[in-house]
Amino acid sequence: MNVPKHIAIILDGNGRWAKAKGMPRNYGHVQGSKNVERICEEAYKLGVKYLTVYAFSTENWSRPKEEVDALMKLLRNYMKTCLKTAEKNHMKIRVLGDKTGVDEDIRMRIDELEKATVNNDGLNFQIALNYGSRDEMVRAMKKMVTDCKTGKLEVEDISEKVFETYLDTHDIPDPDLLIRTSGELRLSNYLLWQLAYTEFYFTDVLWPDFTKKELEKAILHYNNRDRRFGGTKEEK
Repeated sequence: MNVPKHIAIILDGNGRWAKAKGMPRNYGHVQGSKNVERICEEAYKLGVKYLTVYAFSTENWSRPKEEVDALMKLLRNYMKTCLKTAEKNHMKIRVLGDKTGVDEDIRMRIDELEKATVNNDGLNFQIALNYGSRDEMVRAMKKMVTDCKTGKLEVEDISEKVFETYLDTHDIPDPDLLIRTSGELRLSNYLLWQLAYTEFYFTDVLWPDFTKKELEKAILHYNNRDRRFGGTKEEK
């Protein structure tokens, strides 16, 4: 089986999963975060080199304050757990998104995670936190404009490859496969630049119920697509 080098996942359905069980939404987020750890391990065992998950978007701040506060508390706890998991499985952690938008203690934990795992040679695990693709591209363009003004970059030298070096995902290959759980059929402002030639897989399974078997189904779907440069046979 041809395993995608890089899989990106939109983790969706935690709240609905909890509601179906008569539990508060935060219970679903807690179980969802535990499932991230399981899928990281299973993905690496299958041969995946890069895994990028959408943890908290720039739009998520509009959720009820109680839920946002609970998510931030969960994130703080997850950072501690993630460091232990990374040490055990040799994961290299990288956080994508606007880090200036989260509290200082979270930024410190992100910095600790990235520095502690930078030389690990296991799964490359990216967490999109306070991330929005449009925001990412605007931030990239602002950096480019600054470099042009200071003479570090000439306008004539700007290309797709140069632009990519200003994105949060610089030095990370574009995803081969995008998975979105819970039956939603949209990208929700996630990796819009990077998904230009990515295969999409949508499933009705809610994220806490997404197992190794479901991951294998997604990879099988990927294998059934006859990929060509710039598209697939089905598109020709």
